[in-house]
Amino acid sequence: MTKQYTRTLGFAALAAVMIAVAGCGTTAGSASASNQASGAAPATSTSKGTIRIGYQLYGTTVMMMYRGQLTSQLEKLGYKVQWIQFEGGPQLLQAMNAGSIDLGETGDTPPIFAQSGGTPLVYLAHEPASPQAEAIVVPQNSPIKSVKDLKGKTVAFNKGSNVEYLLVEQLKKAGLSFNDITPDYLTPSDGRAAFQSGKVAAWVIWDPYYAAAQTATHAVTIADGTGVTNNYQFYFATKSFAQEHPDIVQDYLKALQQTDTWVESNKSQAAKFLAPKMDIDAKSLETALGRRGYGVEPMTSDVIQEQQDIANTFYSLKLIPNAITVKDDVWSGKPQV
Repeated sequence: MTKQYTRTLGFAALAAVMIAVAGCGTTAGSASASNQASGAAPATSTSKGTIRIGYQLYGTTVMMMYRGQLTSQLEKLGYKVQWIQFEGGPQLLQAMNAGSIDLGETGDTPPIFAQSGGTPLVYLAHEPASPQAEAIVVPQNSPIKSVKDLKGKTVAFNKGSNVEYLLVEQLKKAGLSFNDITPDYLTPSDGRAAFQSGKVAAWVIWDPYYAAAQTATHAVTIADGTGVTNNYQFYFATKSFAQEHPDIVQDYLKALQQTDTWVESNKSQAAKFLAPKMDIDAKSLETALGRRGYGVEPMTSDVIQEQQDIANTFYSLKLIPNAITVKDDVWSGKPQV
């Protein structure tokens, strides 16, 4: 990816966050604008340093940032908090590999590529399965009616993201292989543009971009994750951070659980809050929020095995350079949420 993949909140955005979150029934905290706007800094994750948290524009982490309780709590302990935005999970974990963030959230596939590439991460916990929150879509009037019809077609998706595994498994289910399609590796924004212009025959995408495509373009779903992948969301830390700051890891997971509880009970309010920040209509966001699972859950042997299955599949297809053992990079602690 040649596109710069990080950006941070400026003064105006911070002010908007503090006002809007107050309306959500919580305090935004006193995070300084310099923490939000200074960009990825050199590693300072030692005692009373800066905690750097990667986030995407949709998901539990971004709502946790806007609600502010974790920032407030950590600042009371003497830490600064820096929130760094990424367009997708692969980019977020690239930053973790570069030592630019300490904590972050992605789907199930990015950590497979990251582990194979040597990223020093550990799995902390996961969200419940959300198989209907990702899908393969085609234009409304497309002659493509099933995954089998994708043979010989160009398909857009974000390389190394959760939807790559969805595509591989749905092709397999249809009696096809990855070599039967032409992949076009595009970020969500570029993928949407290519999809709408007709440059690609299909787009494999996750919520809320999936829901937005359904609303704005009347995209037709030919397959989702049902029956082929559980589509978990995972929380990560660098190995060194988890070892040095297990207390902060627990604070992070507790704040995520509190945020999940709020969003699950206030989907409409959360959707209206996120809509102007994501430039996605509230109706689509509420649809997306209704298709995902909620709750911070510990890593279990079943979930670890599902991740291992993804890794084995990608290695057999030569999509990752090195075989990995997922359980080697699972945090030894347990979420106390």
